[in-house]
Amino acid sequence: MSIEGRSLTVAARKRISVRERYQLPSRDRQGAVVRKGSALLAVLWLSAALAAIVFSVAHTVRGETERTATAVEGARAYYLAAGSIERAILHVQWGPGLRNPDGSPRFYEPGMPYRRFSYPGGEVLVEFIPESSKLNLNQAKPEELHRLLMALGTEPERAYQLVQAIQDWRTPAPPGGLGPLDSFYLSRTPSFPARHASFEEIEEVLLVQGMTPELFYVGYDRDAQGRLAPRPGLRDCISVYGSTVGFDVNTAEPAVMMAAGVAPDVARTIAEARRRTPFRGMEQVQALLGGAAPGLNRLNFGASTILTLRATARPRVGGGQLSDLRRTVAALVKFLGPGWDPPVVVLRWYDNAPALAGSF
Repeated sequence: MSIEGRSLTVAARKRISVRERYQLPSRDRQGAVVRKGSALLAVLWLSAALAAIVFSVAHTVRGETERTATAVEGARAYYLAAGSIERAILHVQWGPGLRNPDGSPRFYEPGMPYRRFSYPGGEVLVEFIPESSKLNLNQAKPEELHRLLMALGTEPERAYQLVQAIQDWRTPAPPGGLGPLDSFYLSRTPSFPARHASFEEIEEVLLVQGMTPELFYVGYDRDAQGRLAPRPGLRDCISVYGSTVGFDVNTAEPAVMMAAGVAPDVARTIAEARRRTPFRGMEQVQALLGGAAPGLNRLNFGASTILTLRATARPRVGGGQLSDLRRTVAALVKFLGPGWDPPVVVLRWYDNAPALAGSF
């Protein structure tokens, strides 16, 4: 072999020894490394994608589980409240005949504002609200309606316009002509004529000019702890079966008492005192106020045969604790007496009726 050939062979061996020493990949091995790196990167991306899918599915399942649990609690609370309405109807029918050893009624007597029912599945508070604790929408004087709207926070000018609209709605139209607001109602879409007759349901007042859902329905304010607390709306203060003479002192809203002529501070004092202990007689009210007060003669203990029964239920959860969930239902019930069959008629049923009292 020539010197040149031997030198080439030695150089090749040196290159091989250097490659082996430092483990340098050959051209084929370099391609294999690239393919292995790409496969590893693909596996990492696939793992990340699968993890994201698993997280999304787990989040969805958790959300659906919580919604289902809430729906189940809501259904339990609804049937607790609805069943308590039926039980309260029986208590009213049984009346004050049976009494406890301390002299209190075992079931119900006129003037009783509420009863608490305890069940293995939850707690329920049922409020007895005579329609005599509300202002009669069809017979109330315009000045009483104006004071009521003012007590609910309505501006004086707007309150005056609303009173005029209510008065126009319940007053017969001129013979052969239209009322002063009929052109407004006929210009609406869809158009409708004013009834010019008595209100049949309190929801009808939503149609009169100037009335808004915010004024009619329950509103909300924040209490000292920053929580939303319901406040009464117009629908809690008026009724087509309401009173014009005497209002039940234990259940009439402060705005109704103000409409009857009671001073605002006196109405608030009465409402705060009865929240602690219901009044058993008007002498207790006079003792609280230190004697007679303007408008106090229009307050009494309602013995109405038409009651609104409002039940607020809280179901029990694990460990016997009461749930934060509340469900309120109500019924407008007329008690006809033992000579009738049936002796009780449910005039209206409300599946959702926000409770104003701090029941629980």
